[in-house]
Amino acid sequence: MGDPITTSADRASASATRAATSADRASARADEASVSADEAATSTDRASASASRAALGANHAAAGADRASTIVAKLFEQLGDRVHVDDASLTRARTDKSGWVSAAAPLAVVDARSIAHVQTVMRLATEYSVPVVPRGAGTGLAGGAVGTEGSIVLDVSGMNRILEVSLADELAVVEPGVLNQALSDAVAADGLVFSPDPASKAISSIGGNIATNAGGLLCAKYGVTRDAVLGLKVVLPDGRMLETGHRSVKGVTGYDLTALVTGSEGTLGVIVEATVKLRPIAAGEVFTIGAFFENVVAAAAASAAITAARLRPAVMEIMDQASLVAIDAYNSTTLTTRGNSYLLVQTDGGGAAAEAARIVDIITAAGGAAESTADPALGEQLLAIRRSFHPALEARGEVLIEDVCVPRSQLAAMFAAIDEIAARYGLSIPTVAHAGDGNLHPNFVIPTALPGGSGSADEPGKGAQTVPDVIWDAAGDLFRAALALGGTLTGEHGVGVLKQRWLRDEIGTDSFDLQRQIKAVFDPLGIMNPGKVFG
Repeated sequence: MGDPITTSADRASASATRAATSADRASARADEASVSADEAATSTDRASASASRAALGANHAAAGADRASTIVAKLFEQLGDRVHVDDASLTRARTDKSGWVSAAAPLAVVDARSIAHVQTVMRLATEYSVPVVPRGAGTGLAGGAVGTEGSIVLDVSGMNRILEVSLADELAVVEPGVLNQALSDAVAADGLVFSPDPASKAISSIGGNIATNAGGLLCAKYGVTRDAVLGLKVVLPDGRMLETGHRSVKGVTGYDLTALVTGSEGTLGVIVEATVKLRPIAAGEVFTIGAFFENVVAAAAASAAITAARLRPAVMEIMDQASLVAIDAYNSTTLTTRGNSYLLVQTDGGGAAAEAARIVDIITAAGGAAESTADPALGEQLLAIRRSFHPALEARGEVLIEDVCVPRSQLAAMFAAIDEIAARYGLSIPTVAHAGDGNLHPNFVIPTALPGGSGSADEPGKGAQTVPDVIWDAAGDLFRAALALGGTLTGEHGVGVLKQRWLRDEIGTDSFDLQRQIKAVFDPLGIMNPGKVFG
């Protein structure tokens, strides 16, 4: 039998231990209760924060709606029937010839007829921080003039007066809505012409051509739009008027803001007037040469040989086999029975006959079958083959019209790259080229069987034109091929919304950032054509 004193002590110790354990459990339960309370409080706080954010979002939305309603009312008050908010006007402004359609309609379309109208819109837009999208004839091919959600579309196509023609100085002063062909027609009787010659010259406006620095069929000999612009009047985002350039042939005072605005795609201001060069119509006969080749690489090599011979034809265009197939179907012709590629060349000026003869010799030596004519009617028939290309593709369905440019010596390599990309992706990519300056237009015909993808290169699902992802992938490879050959993403159509994804790849981070900083100097509120070019 043990010691009774020790046993009692052990029992007391055990009781104390049990009591301590119970106390620990109670404390733990209290801690758990405290944690639960804290978690409940946190959940309440989170719910409160979410509610606050939702309320803030609702308030912002309400404020935005109020601001939109206010500025539309102000536009009507100050501009009256120049303002349109009907469905037809808003729907028309949501797209251009590229086929890209914005996700939602703009607030309003203003049909400006004067500089004062433009300044009124810009002052109101600055006051209420509302985006503005300048727009001309709507013939752009990169989505640059598409009216986006919450914006005012400032349509200047109605500002279409030729304000002055100076025969002595060979220049004209025009409003932005004047069509290219209309200006040339107006001065033709005086032996002058406006050189920029996009394929759309009959329907595209000079203001839009300046905004994109458009090119065309005559660029190799007569230059792009920038080469024909002497000076501009530009309404800045706050409504101030900026005048750039000069009427003289030469002028190097200060920075060349005329060149900066040319090609800026509506991101710096609104072009409301332009002073442009006119040139004498080339004297003498015009010779037109049409030549068929076995393949497009051979045709491209022939065009490079013409350039290397120091010849400068006014027009030099190439069409590949897929282009000829489409044109045959559209015009009920039989071009493809004569060859798989077509080279179109036109010479003008005093030495046109001798130049044409040399070109025919080069083509023949390169394996082409050429015909040459000085008959204006027959020459126009040959040119009509090229001009029917885009209508022929549009007749086949949706088309994504692209635009890359490479050094002329790399033209054959670029055509070969396009053929390889088309075969690899199983796509049809009919391609034409302004061979005289290395500018190619690959066209992606969108098969109806392909699954849908992104509506634009940078806003998946937000364009009503559904471009399948496989086509964007192929386009990306095509752009990278052009850059690898020393070329550029766009020779004349501009960046707009369709090429934003690849812009930094070409110009680099430093240039990209610097250009955005330049835009911010002109447009500190970021209201000029937001979402275009830089995103």
